[in-house]
Amino acid sequence: MRWALGARTALKRVPLDMLTACFDRRSGMTHLLAAPAPELLAALAAGPADIALLLARMGIADADAEERAGLEAHLAALEAAGLVVRA
Repeated sequence: MRWALGARTALKRVPLDMLTACFDRRSGMTHLLAAPAPELLAALAAGPADIALLLARMGIADADAEERAGLEAHLAALEAAGLVVRA
């Protein structure tokens, strides 16, 4: 499955200690994100990607099936928030 940033997403990111505030200029919504969500959004800024490409962009070489499933769950949560879409 491939993922991409939402077409209507225009984020301004501000790090806040352990969280990152992401203000979506188009929707006017602010999202507070914990790792690895900000890292996933940064990796998707380079273009649509599947899990393998996202892992490579994030510099993670040897993720196991459980870690991959965890990233898929984070991507699904970002999709529910309207920040990413299935490409």
